[in-house]
Amino acid sequence: MSLALFVMQCLNGLQLGVLLFLMAAGLTLVFGIMNFVNLAHGSLYMMGAFIAASVYNHSGSFVLAAIVLVPAMLALGLAVEYIALKKLYDRDHLDQVLATFGLILFFNELARMIWGASPYYMEVPDRLSGAIKFLGISYPAYRLLIIVVGLAVAAGCYLLIHKTRLGMLIRAGATHRQMVGALGVNIALLNSLLFGLGAVLAGVAGLMAGPILSVQPGMGEPILILTMVVIVIGGIGSVRGAFLAALIVGVVDTLGRTLLPALLRSLFDRSTADTAGPALASMLIYLVMAIVLAIRPQGLFTVKHG
Repeated sequence: MSLALFVMQCLNGLQLGVLLFLMAAGLTLVFGIMNFVNLAHGSLYMMGAFIAASVYNHSGSFVLAAIVLVPAMLALGLAVEYIALKKLYDRDHLDQVLATFGLILFFNELARMIWGASPYYMEVPDRLSGAIKFLGISYPAYRLLIIVVGLAVAAGCYLLIHKTRLGMLIRAGATHRQMVGALGVNIALLNSLLFGLGAVLAGVAGLMAGPILSVQPGMGEPILILTMVVIVIGGIGSVRGAFLAALIVGVVDTLGRTLLPALLRSLFDRSTADTAGPALASMLIYLVMAIVLAIRPQGLFTVKHG
């Protein structure tokens, strides 16, 4: 493999990693801080992709799609939390799993009713359809934008969690929920805001993924699995851990799918390598998860609950 191709695959891995972080950041807040298992997070990602694609296809403006998406996903997240999930916070995790799995089925059918079962395409904006040359390679401008947006969101999450009063309440609520409630903080409102923020981040991930993936019902389930792996590796409840783990998973998955089949071709015949390579490559991230859990069962970073 040439150096240029290696660098390009590393950038592809970084791009996948920041997409996963957009998903994982919202889910780890809900899962780790609210102690709520939300399997429907992938459905929020799917709805974000459909909403953004609809606005973009009707208006031709990617910026307008982004502007409309944020309040739309906040409203959707708050509505789902209020109508379906609010009474489940103190229930067993099994009840939460069953309820949010039902939401997956609901949103998939809703998407089919509104947008149809066929893929709903969202084109890359014309201004971002070209490539940018740097480090001796030519890399798609839109994929570079995904990286920039993901890093900007990571910085925003850090500032929110560590530099604002809301972030202080979030961190305090994660570690001493009952004490914070006793001091007069509205924990129910804090939970609603967290769920709404998670929905917005999932929607932004759907917006950014729309032009490079086919937008279709059920698209949220595969990325939800990868997001769960990211959260487990990074440490449940840690946004910093989610960011690092997302980059690790993105780069390992991308380089594994590129390098492993080529390595196997040098050891086995081509048909065997082409059959075994993709299968083994898809297992790499789970192998990484197993290694991390064997060394640090709590994940790379942890949020201690009190």
